[in-house]
Amino acid sequence: MNKNYKDLSNAIRFLSIDAVQKANSGHPGMPMGMADVATILFKNFLKFNPNNPNWLNRDRFILSAGHGSMLLYSLLYLTGYKSVSLKDLKNFRQLNSICAGHPEYTPNSGIETTTGPLGQGIANAVGMAIAQEILKNKFGANFLNHKTYVLAGDGCLMEGISHEALSLAGHLKLKNLIMLFDNNSISIDGPTNLAVSDNFKKRFESYGWDYILIDGHNEKQISKALKKAQKAKKPTVISCKTIIGFGSPNKSGKETSHGSPLGEDEIKLVRKKLKWNYKPFEIPKKTLNEWRKIGEKGTKEEVKWNLKNKNLNLFTNLVIKIGPSSKSKKENKNKLNKIIVNEKKKIIKDLENIATRKSSEKILSVLTYGMNNLIGGSADLSGSNNTKTKYHQIIKPGNFEGNYIHYGVREHAMCGIMNGLALHSDLIPYGGTFLIFSDYCKPSIRLAAIMKQRVIYVMSHDSIGLGEDGPTHQPIEQLAGLRSIPNLNVFRPADSTETFECWENAINSKSTPSVIAVSRQKIKPVRKEFEKQNKCALGAYEVSRTKSEIDITILATGSEVELAIEVSQKLAIEKIYSKVISMPCHELFDLQKKDYKSKILNETKHKISIEASTIDYWKKYIGENGIAFGIDNFGKSAPYKEIYEHFGLTSKNIVKKVKEMINNKT
Repeated sequence: MNKNYKDLSNAIRFLSIDAVQKANSGHPGMPMGMADVATILFKNFLKFNPNNPNWLNRDRFILSAGHGSMLLYSLLYLTGYKSVSLKDLKNFRQLNSICAGHPEYTPNSGIETTTGPLGQGIANAVGMAIAQEILKNKFGANFLNHKTYVLAGDGCLMEGISHEALSLAGHLKLKNLIMLFDNNSISIDGPTNLAVSDNFKKRFESYGWDYILIDGHNEKQISKALKKAQKAKKPTVISCKTIIGFGSPNKSGKETSHGSPLGEDEIKLVRKKLKWNYKPFEIPKKTLNEWRKIGEKGTKEEVKWNLKNKNLNLFTNLVIKIGPSSKSKKENKNKLNKIIVNEKKKIIKDLENIATRKSSEKILSVLTYGMNNLIGGSADLSGSNNTKTKYHQIIKPGNFEGNYIHYGVREHAMCGIMNGLALHSDLIPYGGTFLIFSDYCKPSIRLAAIMKQRVIYVMSHDSIGLGEDGPTHQPIEQLAGLRSIPNLNVFRPADSTETFECWENAINSKSTPSVIAVSRQKIKPVRKEFEKQNKCALGAYEVSRTKSEIDITILATGSEVELAIEVSQKLAIEKIYSKVISMPCHELFDLQKKDYKSKILNETKHKISIEASTIDYWKKYIGENGIAFGIDNFGKSAPYKEIYEHFGLTSKNIVKKVKEMINNKT
C-alpha cells in the first residue's frame, strides 16, 4: 500500500486507538484491522455527502460489527461530517456523546442505523437494499443507483439472524448489496476455530452470493474486488483477510486487541512501528486535508444528481402519498383519517362476529390500495396473519415491482429487514407472525424502538384463543414483555372498529413502532354505534356501563372485552353495577392527562382486569386489592372455549369472585 493510503488508513487507526485509550473502554482491534479497506472504500467507491447526510442517492454504509464503532466515528470526522467533531471523539463512550460505545442511529449524522447486537446491521442492510430496489422500480435506475455496503465480522456471521437475512438477500438477487467481511478469525474468547469451522465460500455460494477472497491490507486486491462488486448480478461478499489490531507488535492477531485498550506502552510501540510521530488525536494537516477532499467529492456528486433529476424533486411527496393527488403530509393524514372513518361506518352498518385478524385484513386492503409507501410481508404465515390482500404484488427475485415480501420462516431477520426499510426512505413496513414468535423478533423490535422507527408488527393468534396448537403456540408472557419495551405501542383491539383505529394510530406514530396483536377466534362487536373519534388513541376508554352509580371497574383488552361486557351484565342482575373499560393500548393510556386517567381508574374502589395472559402486569392499574383474571401458567391444547373454562376465564367464575370481593369475603 502506497504512503498516501497508509497515512489515510493510519489516521483512522490512531484516532480509534487514542479514543479507546482515553475512554479506557472499547474495541480498538477491528478499526485497526479494517482501516485499509475502509480507506479505499471511502476514497474511491463510496458515494456520500457530509454536507447533506440525508442525500437520497447516497450509498449506505452500515457497520454491523458495531463494537468497532470508532472506525465509523473516525471516518465521519475525517471526511467532514459536522455531526462528529474532534471533541466528540475525545468524549468517546461518555455521557450524551454522539460517539457512543456502539453506533446509535442519529438523523442527519451519517450514522445510518443502531448496531451492536451482532448481525442486526446485516439485516438492516438487506432492508435498505430492498427499499432501494422498490423505489428504483418506481422512479428509474437513473434516479436511484446507489449501493448498500455492510461491514460485518466473524461474530455477525455466527448469529442466526445473519443466516436468515443473507439467505433472503441471495434469493431476491440483491445486486446492489455488498458485504465487507472482516475475516480476522478472532473473537473475544480467542481464535474463532474454538467454535466455528464454516467453509465461508461454500456457505455464501449456497445463499446465491458472489464470494471474493482478498488480502484486506492489499490496496490493489481491495480495489479490484470492489470494482468487480459494482457490476455483480447478485449480492457480493468480499472476504477481507485482515489482522486484528494491525500494527500492534504484541497484540495484533490476538484477542487481547479485540475488546480492551491497548495500553500506553503498547500504543507507543504501535506509533513507532507505523511511523506515526504525532500526539494523541493529532492528524497531520496534509492527511486531514486529503480526507476532507474525499468528503467534498460527494457535494459535487449530489449537485450533478440534482441537475439530472430536477423533474423528480417531488419524490418525497410521491413516496408518502395516500392517493394520487396528495400534496402534503397534513393532507395525507387527513386522507388516512377519512379512510378509517368511512370503513368504521361500513362496519357499524353490518355488524358481524369476526376475528380481529380478519378485521386487520379488511383495513389493510383499503390502506394498501391507497398508500404508496406501505410495504407488507409475513414470516410464512400470510394466510394466518391475514397480512396479504388482493392489492398486493409479490416482490420476487430480481423483480421489485411489488409491495409484499415473503420472508419465509425468518422472524428475526424479517424484523431487522423492516428496520432497514423504514430507515432508508420513510417507507412504512409491516410484517406478520404469531404473537408467540415475538420472542424471535424482540431484539429487532427493541432496536426499532430505540431508533424511533415507524415499523408495524401484525401478531396474530394472540392468546389461548388459538386453541388446539397448545402451550408452545399460546402466548402468555409475551404481551407483558412487549409492553415493558420503552417507546413501543402494543395494541390489542377488541373488535373491527378498534382494529381500524389501532391501524390509524400505528401509521400516524412516526417515531414509535407498533405491535397490533389480533385474534384467531371470532369476536362479537363491542362498538355498535358509529363514533368519528379515534378512541383507541386514548389508550383506554369506557365501552359500557350498567348504571350511573357503579360499584366496580372492569378493565379488559382484545377478545376479553366481550367477556368483560358479559360479566358486567350478569353482575347487574345481582345488583352489582359496573363499567367496562376497553384498554387497547396501555402505553397511550399512560400518556394521558392525570384527570383522564383518574376518571378511568379511580371512580370505584373495586377494580378487576380480564386478559388471557400473565396477570402481574395489571397490578399497577387495579391495585393490590384488585383481582387480575388471567393466566399464571402455560396454556393447554384443546378447543379454545374449553381452555378459557379451564383457566377460569368465564363469566360464571368471574362473577362469583367479584361478588366475594364486593362482599368482603376475600
